[in-house]
Amino acid sequence: MPVELAPPAAFPIAPDSPLVYPPRKRWTRAECESIEATGLWERDRVELIEGELITKMPKKRPHVLVFMAVMKWFATVLDMDYLNPEAPINVAPEDNPTSEPEPDLAVLTKPGVDYAGGNPPASDVRLVVEISDSTLAFDLGPKARLYARAGIPEYWVFDVKARLLIVHRDPVAGRFSSVVSYAEGESVATAVSAEPFPVARAFPFTAESVLFAD
Repeated sequence: MPVELAPPAAFPIAPDSPLVYPPRKRWTRAECESIEATGLWERDRVELIEGELITKMPKKRPHVLVFMAVMKWFATVLDMDYLNPEAPINVAPEDNPTSEPEPDLAVLTKPGVDYAGGNPPASDVRLVVEISDSTLAFDLGPKARLYARAGIPEYWVFDVKARLLIVHRDPVAGRFSSVVSYAEGESVATAVSAEPFPVARAFPFTAESVLFAD
């Protein structure tokens, strides 16, 4: 006999109510550093964002290919010493105690050796790049707000599935006031280079040649 499904249940309380989610610990950078020093965990597998430890998603091949293509382009128009790949940066002073983002790439105002004693401050970050194949909503939401509050002037998100570059500019009151999507066939002018970035350069593979797992 066919099984009769129950009708959708009404949800009497808001999904973000404390009655739905158990209490969650909010972490600070100091706490993370203390635990990391004990050797009990590998910090490179998580990222501290707004007090929560976010597990880094495994980098699928499309992500790797886009990263390599974008990195190669920046290396042709800028000195490699000013590129900060897959390494932490500081953000706004009010966010620093509970956030330590590690963007896929950051363009700095000074050579990396100038920051041997700590993370580059947000004031020295000219552009941040995130490559999104499975984290798009997070990169366009919490991370965009975090970078905007830090006053980072330009934030690029590569939407790998849609083959788009989403450019955020002009941070105002914790939000980027300009958000524009660029498709293949278009180029993006940027303050960090006199040469515009051709979006097609980021996607050296056809859409049919890659598979994305949900």
